[in-house]
Amino acid sequence: MPLPLLCLNHWLHLTSPEITSASASASAPASDAPAPPAALLPPPAVTPVVATGWLHTAKFLTSAPQLQHLPTHDWPEIAFVGRSNAGKSTCINTLTQQKQLAFASKKPGRTQHINLFTLGKQGVTDAILADLPGYGYAAVPKQEKLRWQQVMANYLMSRENLRGVVMLCDPRLGLTELDEILLDVIRQRIADGLKLLVLMTKADKLTRSEAAKALSIAKLQTAGGQVQLFSAPKRIGIDEASLVLWHWAHPPGAPTQTPSQTASQAPAETPTPT
Repeated sequence: MPLPLLCLNHWLHLTSPEITSASASASAPASDAPAPPAALLPPPAVTPVVATGWLHTAKFLTSAPQLQHLPTHDWPEIAFVGRSNAGKSTCINTLTQQKQLAFASKKPGRTQHINLFTLGKQGVTDAILADLPGYGYAAVPKQEKLRWQQVMANYLMSRENLRGVVMLCDPRLGLTELDEILLDVIRQRIADGLKLLVLMTKADKLTRSEAAKALSIAKLQTAGGQVQLFSAPKRIGIDEASLVLWHWAHPPGAPTQTPSQTASQAPAETPTPT
């Protein structure tokens, strides 16, 4: 049976040397074609080494007891929050590879200051870390608790350049009532684009099944938010958390800071324990 005309033409096209060579010549890119502009090329992938090296540049900027005492700036700000004894100071020191950047108070819950730290390589600031005091410590007077909770709520709701919030949580306790109240405070901002990362600290104290269960519950409580395990002694989750923070501070299309754009920083002080 003769081949249908359409199939025959197709077969001839594939087997004819003249046609195939001409087709290959037409489809092959010209060797002297100009390269695409650098601006159109995808950015190189950021490695954990880059992210951890960036966090290692953290330097103390200032400490403020009230929101109105915080300096204004144009850099993205990333806040660390969590209950007292959740491992917040240890987490910050581990991520920045500095043993005494964030000080833990000998009396948890007593010190109530917001500590700011600059980030940026070669002396060029491109982000700020904010260490907020731990909450929920029973020994603090009730009126002081209420006052500070209001300060925290005002900060989380009104800080204009707040880019993301890192919540520290002990997975053995899970998200407590105070943690859920804080999440309710920022829920609308999260809907508007605020980033949230819940770090389940002290993950080395959990079995594999306990860790999986804690992660599942936390994801449900944060409406599917970003949740991961973290352990300073076992070095669990450090690279992953570092990359998350780097991407928060360097979203695609963000302008690159130059030394002339850096604002003058406040005189160096001693960080207030949190």
